[in-house]
Amino acid sequence: MKIGIIIAIERELKAFLESGAEITEEKCGGRIIYHTEMYGHEISAVKSGYGEIDAAAATQLLILISGCEIVLNFGVTGALIPELCVEDLFVVKKVCHYEYDVSPIDPVKEHQYEEYPDEFIPLDAGLVELAQKELPGLMEVTVASGGRFIEKKEDKDALAALGCQICDMEIAAIARICLINNVRCLSIKCISDTYAGDGGDFNQNVIRSAGVAFGVLKQLLQKL
Repeated sequence: MKIGIIIAIERELKAFLESGAEITEEKCGGRIIYHTEMYGHEISAVKSGYGEIDAAAATQLLILISGCEIVLNFGVTGALIPELCVEDLFVVKKVCHYEYDVSPIDPVKEHQYEEYPDEFIPLDAGLVELAQKELPGLMEVTVASGGRFIEKKEDKDALAALGCQICDMEIAAIARICLINNVRCLSIKCISDTYAGDGGDFNQNVIRSAGVAFGVLKQLLQKL
């Protein structure tokens, strides 16, 4: 199977590059696409960079260049509720792009894209079910995704009030571009900064937490 992997930043990419697989590089569209084989799959991976704009561009590029049937994402995430701990693991069920709002001019809810029945962009239900079947301790989660690193507690509380438990800066774009292209999408997230944490906690934990998330992704690759 042809599988694409979207990885946001260099410190998360480290886990993939140090996986022990033989990796080749292809320069395309101002980015590097990394090619390898894992568990019988043709893998193409790209580092998107922070934020929804770069994530959307990287996802579309990867789909067009690799012809992937599934796009996987792994990386770190921030907690929006107090009970979550560093290295807690999640599979993303759906995501709210909290910075998107056309409700003043279109008959939709705040944060809702017209293609979806509510303000949440869904990820592939079958892949989410597979992840939970193979890893029973993996928690299902809803993500608040936007272009800001969320650090202030009042911002975390506001996003939690949308029905979200964690936040990131890329998965809304990845999931939406996959749906537009009819490509299945799965995302595994690992806490790097807690509800009480900040950017310092992110910097301290990002490499370790990304490695934990990638470990889960590798387990799931064996089942696809």
